[in-house]
Amino acid sequence: MSTIPVDAPQIDTPFGLEHVFTYHPPFGDQPQRYSAIRRAALDFAMRVLVDCPRSAERTLALRDIQRAVMFANASIALNEAQEDK
Repeated sequence: MSTIPVDAPQIDTPFGLEHVFTYHPPFGDQPQRYSAIRRAALDFAMRVLVDCPRSAERTLALRDIQRAVMFANASIALNEAQEDK
């Protein structure tokens, strides 16, 4: 099995909403890629936590790292499909 790109529908259509709010089970190397993204984000988040003073800006930076992980993983889940060989 391999991965093929998907032309994901626009979210502002009923089909697009169904696509976004449907569970997309991981396949192939997706779990490893999700983990790699989370590990890299954790390293960066720890750097921010250690090097930046406690502040509203640090909190926002950490939340944005969290948000980046969610959207990066969503880009994999929503824009790839399994192809049987």
